[in-house]
Amino acid sequence: MATNITFHPGSISASERMELLKQKGITIWLTGLSASGKSTIACALEQTLLHQGKFTYRLDGDNIRFGLNKDLGFDEDSHVENVRRIGEVAKLFCDANCFTIVAFISPYHRCRQTVRELHTKANLGFVEIFVDAPLSVAEQRDPKGLYKKARSGEIKDFTGISAPYEPPENPDIHIRTDECDVTQAVTTIIEYLASHGYL
Repeated sequence: MATNITFHPGSISASERMELLKQKGITIWLTGLSASGKSTIACALEQTLLHQGKFTYRLDGDNIRFGLNKDLGFDEDSHVENVRRIGEVAKLFCDANCFTIVAFISPYHRCRQTVRELHTKANLGFVEIFVDAPLSVAEQRDPKGLYKKARSGEIKDFTGISAPYEPPENPDIHIRTDECDVTQAVTTIIEYLASHGYL
C-alpha cells in the first residue's frame, strides 16, 4: 500500500458542482442472480434518465470484466475485489454528480454494505435495489446458457448453483421480476428517486 501520497482537493465544492450541473449524484446499485433482469432494467433506466436530461452512466458487470476487471475470476476473493473496484468507480462517478447505475450480481452482503458505507462517509447518495427472480425462473430464462453449463459442471463457482448468493435483507427497493415487466420496474425506481429529491 502506498504511503507517500496526499489527497489533492479540487477548486470546486460539491455544492457548486451540484448547482452547475443541476443535479445531485446517486449510485443506483442493482444486485441479483444472473438472468434476474438487472442489465435489462439498467439499460431501460439509463435511457429513461438520459431522456429526462440527466447525466447518467451505466456500469455493467460483464462489460467491466472486458477491461478494468479482466484479471479477476469468479472465486470468492475475485467477487470481493470485483465489487470493491466497481464501488470505488461508482463513488467517483457519483461524486461527479452522475446518476450511476451499477448492474452487478455482487453476491455478498458484506461487500454491498462496504460500498454503501463508502458512499455514506463521502455524503453521497446510494440506493440498493434487489432485482429478485426465483432461481427456477432465472434458470428457465438462462439467455446466455450459463445455468445449463453450471449444472453440467462446465462452469465452476457459479452464483446460485455452486456458489452462494446472499440476498439483501433490507433493500431500498425490492423488484420481483417474475411479477412485473421492465416498464413497471423502471417506474418504481423513478418514483423512488423523485420522492427522495433526485428528480
